[in-house]
Amino acid sequence: MGAFVISKKSNDQYKFVYTSRKGKIVFTSKSYELKMDCEEDIAIIKANAAEAQCLKFKASNGAYFYKLLIGEKEYAKSRKFNTELRLAKGILEVKLYVPKAEILDFSGAPVFVD
Repeated sequence: MGAFVISKKSNDQYKFVYTSRKGKIVFTSKSYELKMDCEEDIAIIKANAAEAQCLKFKASNGAYFYKLLIGEKEYAKSRKFNTELRLAKGILEVKLYVPKAEILDFSGAPVFVD
C-alpha cells in the first residue's frame, strides 16, 4: 500500500506526493498556501480515486504521464513513465491503492537533523 507524504517547500508552501509501496513517487500535487487545503485535497482524492480521470499525455522527450482529475479540477501530475504499459500500471495503482493509503506529514520540524 502507498502513502501520501505532505511536505513544506522552501517558499513556505505545502505539497504532497503519493508514493508507491516501494517508495517511488507516483504523482505530485500543486502547491498550497495552507496545509488544511492540502489535507482536504488528499481526502477528496482518497474518497474518489475509483472514479478519478487520468488524462494521458506524451512529453516531447517521448515519456508518458497523466494528470489526475476529479470532476473538472486537476489535483496532481504523475511522474514520467517510459512506456505506455508502465503508464497503465501507474493509473491502475491509483484505482487500487490510493483509497487505502496512509498520510504521512513531514511538514513540521526537520526530521533528519545533524
